Formats: sequence, structure tokens, C-alpha cells
Amino acid sequence: MNDDEINIQEMADDELYELMKEDLYDGYAQEVAEEVSEMLARGHQPYDILTNGLVPGMDIVGVDFRDGILFVPEVLMAAKAMKAGMAILRPLLVETGAEKIGTMVVGTVKGDIHDIGKNLTAMMMEGAGFEVFDLGVNNSVDNFMLAIAEHKPDIIGMSALLTTTMPYMRVVIDALVEAGIRQDLIVMVGGAPLNEAFAEDIGADAYCRDAAVAVETAKKFMQLRREKAR
Repeated sequence: MNDDEINIQEMADDELYELMKEDLYDGYAQEVAEEVSEMLARGHQPYDILTNGLVPGMDIVGVDFRDGILFVPEVLMAAKAMKAGMAILRPLLVETGAEKIGTMVVGTVKGDIHDIGKNLTAMMMEGAGFEVFDLGVNNSVDNFMLAIAEHKPDIIGMSALLTTTMPYMRVVIDALVEAGIRQDLIVMVGGAPLNEAFAEDIGADAYCRDAAVAVETAKKFMQLRREKAR
């Protein structure tokens, strides 16, 4: 969006939220940051800006990515715009203690240094209201176990792009079983060579073919968990 065309200070709140969604979809990071700041200046709560502007915008991105309307480069641009908005809101959300959906630890497994899909998943999970701890690439069992001990996540996400590194996911899951914590965690796996049968075979809870599916799956599992806890 060109600043010459639009004066965001003159827009009504609902119009500005619509613009925020559109700019996020189009990957305009600077504009999204400006719109978030404008909403804060108008006295809107950080959580309301997140749930009325950023999250619905990212939801549309997720649906269009799943349906093949958007592709990875566009989604990465949208995720960057989301991050620009979140960079302003995150410290304020922490202060207000805004409710998060859940916590996730995610990483690419040992021997594998591919991370585009994982990064996309982490960004979209964050956009959906999860707190995400991204361990990066080439993660050993110890890395996952230390992160679990430190962050006490609801969800563990593992990624692999090489058929040779896929079996390491089972090593991690076996370690969770051995430590007696497997039942406390939702384990989601993803990566191009994986499929549902593989996920089932290694004892994961779900195979997610892309970031949009990962977000949908994580939300479903957290909903089930909340219902059980009642």
C-alpha cells in the first residue's frame, strides 16, 4: 500500500482491521506494523488487535496455502508481516497475560538441516496464538528433552526432509516413552517424504503435510485436551 493513497489515521476501526488483514496477506510488513501501532494509539487492547487483525489475516493465508492459491514464497512474506506486527504486540501481550492457545517446541531432527517448512509452521503457529520455541535444525534427542524440561510444551513438532533422517523421529519418541512423558505430549511430524502411515508407525499423534494443516491439527488437539481437563 502506498502512504500517498491511504491515510490510516482517517480510517474507521473496522476499515483499518480489514486493511491490516489485506496488507498481511500481501506481505507488507512495514504497513502492518504501522497499522498495529495506530490501533494501539487508539486505545485498542493488544489481544484485540491480535484476534481482530493479525490472526484472521493469517487464517486466510493458511486456507489459501492449503488450497494451492498461495505458495511458499507468498506465505513466507505474509509470515514476515505477521512477525512485524507481533514484534510490537508480544511484549504488551506478555504484560497483560493474554491467554495463549498452547505451547510448542519445534525442530528439524538430527542430521537434517532443512528448515523452510519448519520455519513456516513455527510462524503460522505463532500467528494462530501458540507460544513457539524453535530449536532450529540438526536436533538430537538431548536437545528435544532439554527443551521439553525447560518450556513444558503441549506439543512437540519434528521435521525432516531426508529419508535418511526420518527414522530419528522414532528415536525421539522412544526417548519420550522411556522418560514416562509421552502421554503428556502431542507429537506432530512433518516433511516432504513423510506420510500418515509413517507417523502412525513411529507412534506420533499426527502427520501434517504443511503448515496450514499443522495449525488446524494443533488447534483440534488442544481443544480435545481442554475438554478432557474439564
